[in-house]
Amino acid sequence: MFDFAAPQHADKAAIYADLLSAAEAITRGEPDPVANMANVAALIWQFLPDLNWAGFYRMVEGGLVLGPFQGKPACIRIPLGRGVCGTAAASGQTQLVEDVHAFPGHIACDAASASEIVVPVMRDGVVLAVLDLDSPRPARFDAADQAGLEALVASIAARLA
Repeated sequence: MFDFAAPQHADKAAIYADLLSAAEAITRGEPDPVANMANVAALIWQFLPDLNWAGFYRMVEGGLVLGPFQGKPACIRIPLGRGVCGTAAASGQTQLVEDVHAFPGHIACDAASASEIVVPVMRDGVVLAVLDLDSPRPARFDAADQAGLEALVASIAARLA
C-alpha cells in the first residue's frame, strides 16, 4: 500500500514537486490508464487544498466522457468546445478560469464551483483526456497551479493513454 502525504506548510512549488513524485511512483509500471487516472485523481485530492472536484474526462468517439474522479457526481458527457473542459479539449490549451460564472457556456455540474482549471492530456499532439479541477473558492488557481499541473500531466501522459 502507498502512503503519500502532502507537505505541511509548503509553498506551491514544493507541493507540486511532491505531487509529481508521488504520481510518477504510483503509476510507474502500471499499464492501465483508468487505474492510473484514478490514483492520480486521488493524489490530487489529497495534496491540493480547497477543491470540490478533481478528475479526468477521457476522449471517447470525438467527445469527453467522465473518467476517474474525486468529488460529487459529475456530468457524464461533454461535447468538444462546450464548457471549460470541452474548450480545453478542443483547443489543446489549458483553461484557467478565475470565475466560472463569467465563462461563456460554463457547465455547472456542481453549483458550489467558483473557479476551475482544465489541463489537456496530450500525446503526440493529440488530446487523449483532460484533467479538471474545481474549487468553491473564486480565483483558487493561478499560474503556479497551471505550471504544476501541466508538468504533472506532461510527465505521466503516456501512462494515461
